[in-house]
Amino acid sequence: MRAILQRVSQASVTVDGEEIAAIGPGLLALIGFAPADEQAELDFLANKILDLRIFEDAEGKMNLSVRDVGGAVLFVPNFTVHADCRKGRRPSFTGAAPPERAAELFARFLEIASSLGVPLQAGRFGAHMHVALVNDGPATIILDSRAG
Repeated sequence: MRAILQRVSQASVTVDGEEIAAIGPGLLALIGFAPADEQAELDFLANKILDLRIFEDAEGKMNLSVRDVGGAVLFVPNFTVHADCRKGRRPSFTGAAPPERAAELFARFLEIASSLGVPLQAGRFGAHMHVALVNDGPATIILDSRAG
């Protein structure tokens, strides 16, 4: 499982001209699943995302989590975070879970994350989404549950 986190002052998702999700200050998280992902990866990254200290404290140090600052998280399903671009000029997505499996994992992931007490919104799995954000920092972090 992979996540690309961006600290934002605001973010939103629009599908077919309708805004379906929006947050103010917090995190935008692009989430992708691998075929072998199980409950352990979901639990690990949900907790890691919500507790990762990437917000500045009073001294300007990245020392606070989205939970600490009272922020929200916008989770957007995105299989392209598993793109493999090592060969040729077209990305391979064989490292991404098949759509049916990924949809199931995303739904379970959202259940876990919502139980952890941080306000969240979500994009729509399988939809063509327009994601808008104002990156704060910029601060962008890549997480991989298998990267040790």
